[in-house]
Amino acid sequence: MEREFMEFDVVIVGAGPSGLAAACQLRQLSEDISVCVVEKGSEVGAHILSGAVFEPRALNELFPDWKERGAPLNTAVTRDEIHLFKNDTATQVIPNMFVPKTMHNEGNYIISLSNMCRWLAEQAEALGAEIYPGFAAAEILFGEDGRVTGIATGDMGVGHDGEPTDNYMPGMELRAKYTLFAEGCRGHLGKQLMDQLNLREGKEPQHYGIGIKELWEIPADKHEQGLVMHTAGWPLAESGSAGGSFLYHIEDNQVALGLITDLGYSNPHVSPFEEFQRYKQHPAVKRFLEGGKRISYGARAIAKGGIQSLPKMSFPGGMLIGCDAGTLNFAKIKGSHTAMKSGMVAAEVLAPALAEGADGAELAYDAAFQDSWAYKELHAQRNFGPAQHKFGNILGSAYAFIDINIFGGKLPWTLSDPTPDHATLKPASECKKINYPKPDGVISFDRLSSVFLSNTNHEEDQPCHLQLKDANVPLAHNLPMFDEPAQRYCPAGVYEIVEEEGGNKRFQINAQNCVHCKTCDIKDPSQNIVWVTPEGAGGPNYPNM
Repeated sequence: MEREFMEFDVVIVGAGPSGLAAACQLRQLSEDISVCVVEKGSEVGAHILSGAVFEPRALNELFPDWKERGAPLNTAVTRDEIHLFKNDTATQVIPNMFVPKTMHNEGNYIISLSNMCRWLAEQAEALGAEIYPGFAAAEILFGEDGRVTGIATGDMGVGHDGEPTDNYMPGMELRAKYTLFAEGCRGHLGKQLMDQLNLREGKEPQHYGIGIKELWEIPADKHEQGLVMHTAGWPLAESGSAGGSFLYHIEDNQVALGLITDLGYSNPHVSPFEEFQRYKQHPAVKRFLEGGKRISYGARAIAKGGIQSLPKMSFPGGMLIGCDAGTLNFAKIKGSHTAMKSGMVAAEVLAPALAEGADGAELAYDAAFQDSWAYKELHAQRNFGPAQHKFGNILGSAYAFIDINIFGGKLPWTLSDPTPDHATLKPASECKKINYPKPDGVISFDRLSSVFLSNTNHEEDQPCHLQLKDANVPLAHNLPMFDEPAQRYCPAGVYEIVEEEGGNKRFQINAQNCVHCKTCDIKDPSQNIVWVTPEGAGGPNYPNM
């Protein structure tokens, strides 16, 4: 069956901060530019998860009157606390004078990024952009000359055997003069583009963390609206792993809390999910949660390699923007403002080119982005992540204090971080096993009850979207060498080693549980797991994460 098609000036893949900012800016610059945004979530915001402390710099530029427009920035940061957890009971508060200034949040807001994206989508539609949620971009379209000419959405109603069912509906081609890929961290089409067009040549590997987050409603007498608390140290330090936590007091007696585990960890027995459950039991955290109720759960990888890991972002027919490229500022633990700015710069490059009749010729987006404040910010703080990997959380933060607070990010060198995260695991036999405590069902929980709170659902009769290049690798290589780490690094219980009668073992993929965090695609030591998009509208449905 031949696919139907629609034609636009610009197609944007992903309704996150970068994609929606680009859509808004394009329509602000010219009402003659036709813009289509396609989003795999069931609605805008359904797959958006972030801490999030939001820096409004890009928003101030895009919509100076955002307050009058009702942007959901309801909680201004009132104070910061940085804790060093020494062990499971002891903590030391770091004086503000010793904290890298990137961690100071005066003038910022604690927000739900998913609600922020819903608001941005309303602005984009009011400006005349078309937004189609529930349709996953599954394929990149190329012209005969090799340039990108758009995307095709995934077929609907394909059975698990790959054959059409009675509900089959072919995908649609969305053809464009330019396509912006704004899928977020480890976008599966962005990954293909980097490989096929060699966009990573001469660049360092991207580095990642896995962020696991919960939303709680807590007693009013324990709530301090506007308090931002970050921690480092325990529990991750026990296994020599890097990362840190956040706990943000938002409106309505709610707190957003989470743990970011650096995916460069070396002990294959580490479980980021279980580390998060342990973190909540620390007295400095538990004091807020006791008597409260957990109301939401989710997980998402973040790209934190900085400018050393940025690919070439432009190519004939399109651009990579936001976290699809890796524009997050890890020194600030913030990426929404830089993602938005990357999308706005893309629009500023595209609008005059389209007005002059451009149709797929590569544009000078990389140079324009490098001339923006977003890139300059990333450049000034480029050594934070590599210093964390090289020296650990404590010494790395001390280095960052000297680099950023004293020298303003102008030290005349750039640290290197050349080992990809999937290559850092040591054999399981060389590493200490970790005995994680059982969840108490009050503060700590298991994976399945957590996934339930993420409202995750996939059409059961569809091809598995978690593909193995070689089905033998999990049992033949990863299990004996690394005790198959997928069963621990996945925060949703997707991967299991099932022991059958006779002692035989089977690698089981519970794709229905997948929250689209992309950790498996990143951390699998054999790079054998490939995440591809499932049927549109599948996955989590985050109401206010």
